[in-house]
Amino acid sequence: MGGNVRYCRTFSHVYFLLRSDMVFVFAYFEIQNRNKEKGVMKMKRIFALVLSCMMLLALCACGTASKERKVLRVGMECAYAPYNWAQSDDSNGAVPIVDSSDYAYGYDVMMAKLICEKLGWDLEIYKLDWDSLPLAVQAGKIDCAIAGQSITAKRLQSVDFTAPYYYASIVALVKKDGAYASAKGVADLEGAKATSQINTVWYDVCLPQIKDVKIQPAMESAPAMLVALDAGKVDLVVTDMPTAKAACVAYPGMTLLDFTNKDDNFKVSEEEINIGISTKKGNTELTESLDSVLAQLTVEDFTKMMDEAIAVQPLAQ
Repeated sequence: MGGNVRYCRTFSHVYFLLRSDMVFVFAYFEIQNRNKEKGVMKMKRIFALVLSCMMLLALCACGTASKERKVLRVGMECAYAPYNWAQSDDSNGAVPIVDSSDYAYGYDVMMAKLICEKLGWDLEIYKLDWDSLPLAVQAGKIDCAIAGQSITAKRLQSVDFTAPYYYASIVALVKKDGAYASAKGVADLEGAKATSQINTVWYDVCLPQIKDVKIQPAMESAPAMLVALDAGKVDLVVTDMPTAKAACVAYPGMTLLDFTNKDDNFKVSEEEINIGISTKKGNTELTESLDSVLAQLTVEDFTKMMDEAIAVQPLAQ
């Protein structure tokens, strides 16, 4: 009996030890499994964090790319219909004027939008006085002026120009009931009291060709010269065809005198009736980029766009 008892005790002890070892082993593997699960969870969290960072970086990269999109800063009077004007809303696709509650539209804005669309650039419009446009281009305050500027030798001394983006013949504007309404050539304008816009080929080159002309002080803007004619302060103004056409819509009492293809016409060089985009001297990269778009357009394209601008100018409505 004693031996059996001892045997049983011994067996019980071994059984206990075996059970203890099994519990330990089970606990060990259980701990390992839990550690593995924790490791997997930790890896998942790290992966999610990395993925989030990558997405954030991608969004930042997109934002940076958007911010780095080139902006073309264009200057114009915003008061020279049908080339450009200011209006109170964005109708017809008008563009906001920087630092103003108004919008700009007209032929020049249409051309600027087309250029930016073709080149993948953003557009900003700056309203500037006519006289300050070349200075702003020179100083880098704007990238270019798209403002109905003729490509004259005088202007080429201070700025560069693209190829023409419009060809504008020169005409005279008079009152329908005025003394010069039936003029057939420049000679018939003899003795007239006349004016035009300051620093233009119209004022500097054309008016002196009229015999015994009484030249009045130059007007600061195209609208100002039209008001002077409408008010009877002058007998005529000299301007280009688009401006004259637009004026006749706004002022039904006016008529234009076109001496084109006549011997007795205003004598101007080709460059003086070619309208170009002025850029800073030496900025060949920009000038060539602008020219690359203009090269795709025809005279017919220019005419169609100008007719559209005349049709929607504010005074024509």
